[in-house]
Amino acid sequence: MRSDDKVEKFYLYPKPVDVRKSIDGLAALVELDIKVAVFDPVLFVFLGKPHNRVKIFNCERNGFWLWLKHLESGRFKISPDVTEEVIFLTVQALNWLLDGFDLWRNRPHQVLTPRFLT
Repeated sequence: MRSDDKVEKFYLYPKPVDVRKSIDGLAALVELDIKVAVFDPVLFVFLGKPHNRVKIFNCERNGFWLWLKHLESGRFKISPDVTEEVIFLTVQALNWLLDGFDLWRNRPHQVLTPRFLT
């Protein structure tokens, strides 16, 4: 997968999307629902309803890219909170999502409080 080095933001669309949508359908969602110009240096991530497919969409200088990943088994993990707001991802978070990690239920290690022996 080749992405333009100028890509600055990664947006995860919060609602399930019909993955049969083509570039034009996804571009319409971006412009009308997310209210971001499709020509901005952004990657847009869309998940299908059964959460076993992800489409990533972005614009390069002279055209559009559309990537599809279809899991043979398993599902992509999504936020347990239903929201209307687009979810901002980092490059690392996007890679974790594509690798199957659950970004929303991760918990940091427990903070240890030192106990001194008396």
